[in-house]
Amino acid sequence: MQHRTVSDVMTRRVVTARPGTPFKEIAELLDRNGITAVPVVDDRNHPLGVVSEADLLRRQARLPDPQGHTGPLHGQPDSLTGAETAESLMTSPAVCARPGWSVVEAARTMDRERIKRLPVVDETERLTGIVSRSDLLRLFLRHDTAIREEISRDVLDRTLNLAPGTVQVAVHEGVVTLSGRVERQDLLPVIERLCASIDGVVSVHQTIARLRDDIGAPQRPSTHEGLGSPARHG
Repeated sequence: MQHRTVSDVMTRRVVTARPGTPFKEIAELLDRNGITAVPVVDDRNHPLGVVSEADLLRRQARLPDPQGHTGPLHGQPDSLTGAETAESLMTSPAVCARPGWSVVEAARTMDRERIKRLPVVDETERLTGIVSRSDLLRLFLRHDTAIREEISRDVLDRTLNLAPGTVQVAVHEGVVTLSGRVERQDLLPVIERLCASIDGVVSVHQTIARLRDDIGAPQRPSTHEGLGSPARHG
């Protein structure tokens, strides 16, 4: 089985800013390119931080309300009020990903760090792309037919070497349903886990029975949530 990596889904042409890029120019970069953040890089293209729409708005929120309807904000550094360049506006250090990371690893890093995007750097720490949450979620747009074929071919046939027709696979909106009969009970969690790891799988339901079980005794249904390599410069 071949799972998509960050290199497969990342945006390679990255809009960037320099430490000295002014506030207004950053806002224009975001608007002109239809993006919500830019990595800030040095002369060697090493990411130093990221400036997002939230950073720009946070700076503006520190300014006095001209109509006096709201009081001053607390809990933000006073230096942000006078921030005029990317260096003073950016969130740093930049949390970065590697091209060879699995999509699951990228998603978990975003969730843990509570960020929406990851600059992607090579072995020399130079910027090679950027991956966003929407890039990761794009995997769930895979067609049901492609998911079913990958499960049948790569999981059931090539990996587990099950005879054709032993397990039947149905996929609807990314939800996999497995049925059939297998010889060994210990195969059931393995089948579920491998199917759940296929890119684009939302969850796995199975009612697979053992060959030695009484046909009249229904097996307890099982559900396994798919890791599905979730998922996404935005």
